[in-house]
Amino acid sequence: MGDIFTGELVTRFLGILLIDLILSGDNAVVIALAVRNLEGRTRRRAIFWGAFGAIALRLLFAGVVTYLLLVPLLPAVAALLLIWVAWKLLFQGEEEDHGEVEAGQSIWQAVRIIIVADVIMSLDNVVALVGVADGNLWLILFGILITIPLIIYGARILSSLMDRLPWLVYLGSGVLVFVAYEMFVGDPIVHEYLEGTVFVLYERIIAVLLAALFMGVGYLRARQMRAAPPKTG
Repeated sequence: MGDIFTGELVTRFLGILLIDLILSGDNAVVIALAVRNLEGRTRRRAIFWGAFGAIALRLLFAGVVTYLLLVPLLPAVAALLLIWVAWKLLFQGEEEDHGEVEAGQSIWQAVRIIIVADVIMSLDNVVALVGVADGNLWLILFGILITIPLIIYGARILSSLMDRLPWLVYLGSGVLVFVAYEMFVGDPIVHEYLEGTVFVLYERIIAVLLAALFMGVGYLRARQMRAAPPKTG
């Protein structure tokens, strides 16, 4: 058992829990908006089938992304995408607006809205999940399956949790930056080019420092944005 539950595996497991917790909030909000005109049993069925379709597509995306990350240079590209996801995560409250999400007038219309919205929103989530899992298929499967209760029941809970514990968002963005650096340096072509340099020899230390720097810059910018007077006109 000790060989199975290694320290690195447990760390990645906890990282997936954290990333899922933070990144599932938007999907939960989209579901709530898509079914807002439905009632009772019809609403519950729309939520179930919409979430079912979204999860099935995430499994497909995860398989494709895992395969693509075996291609040289694509892990480096995915690492840059993770940096963007981490930055967006820090400022999603200021930048994202779900008010334009259409409300379904029937169960299957709502299901279509949920699935289409999730496809648009979930690609970066899947890349983050695959990156944190480091290609471990069991961790990827766990990460996708655990999103089911989070996106079905979690909108109100997740938004409340993020308000009460905002440091979780900063920690999550730091995890993504850490993983992004490891993924970038681990790319076969990049690794061959940087082999023997400080960027590889002190990979973990540099990854931690970059994550801390990213969280610090994000925190300072967030404070500056909150302190800025509101725009008029």
